[in-house]
Amino acid sequence: MSSFGAPTVSWAMLQTWPPGGIGTRRAGRWVDMEIRGPLQLPARREQIELHTLDGLTLVGELALPEHRAPVATLVTLHPLPTAGGFMDSHILRKAAGRLPALADLAVLRFNTRGTSSPRGTSEGAFDGGAAEEFDVAAAMQFVHDRALPHPWLVGWSFGTELALKYGRDHAIDGAVLLSPPLHRVTDDEVAAWHHDPRRLVILVPEFDDYLRPAEARERFASVPEATLIAVDGGRHLWVGETQTRRVLTEIVAATNPDALPLPVEWDGAQGQMPFPG
Repeated sequence: MSSFGAPTVSWAMLQTWPPGGIGTRRAGRWVDMEIRGPLQLPARREQIELHTLDGLTLVGELALPEHRAPVATLVTLHPLPTAGGFMDSHILRKAAGRLPALADLAVLRFNTRGTSSPRGTSEGAFDGGAAEEFDVAAAMQFVHDRALPHPWLVGWSFGTELALKYGRDHAIDGAVLLSPPLHRVTDDEVAAWHHDPRRLVILVPEFDDYLRPAEARERFASVPEATLIAVDGGRHLWVGETQTRRVLTEIVAATNPDALPLPVEWDGAQGQMPFPG
């Protein structure tokens, strides 16, 4: 498992997951189970392909609320693939696993060019954030073609750089940036968001490996209208259920605040609890 990845959980393991029997399984259904870890709540899930202007096919997944139309759409951009980032990096996987059911959000995840996951490998090769402009455009074209509502870019680490560099070129409501390192983004590209009507929400961990809150305030000072949230005790990888819930809560606060507070338990009577795919 990579530093950004999620553990593999089998159906046999899931019958008693998490250890200690937090949930009760009756007649094949979970009742009053704590929502944590890699479990997936009910949703319509579809394996999809994106097609870039430079002729590549990218692989991904679209997760939709099970019985309702989504109220907004998360277009997720994963961490650095050369450091283990991919569409299953744990915060993005958990967003897709939980938020269609808990917040009526559509969640689009995909592997950028040259990136592999259990879903498959996207064509092409990593280009350091340059040709990935076409990958972002392909995702947004998919959102347009499917008429998915109110798209937001949600970038994590390297994905925040793609959002900052290319997000303004597309019809989005805003962007949520998780642990932005700002390695591949110029000061001018950051400042270009000043006066942009789209919202920019920035989550900066207290103990980030690359950009901590004090420096982040300086680097984003050119965009005074941005919302910068310093997360006490946070780290770049957002490890642990407490940090996961904080991140997902801030994403929902930006994109569908009416869904807050997010439940921490799932009533199995509402639907079958499927195993992770």
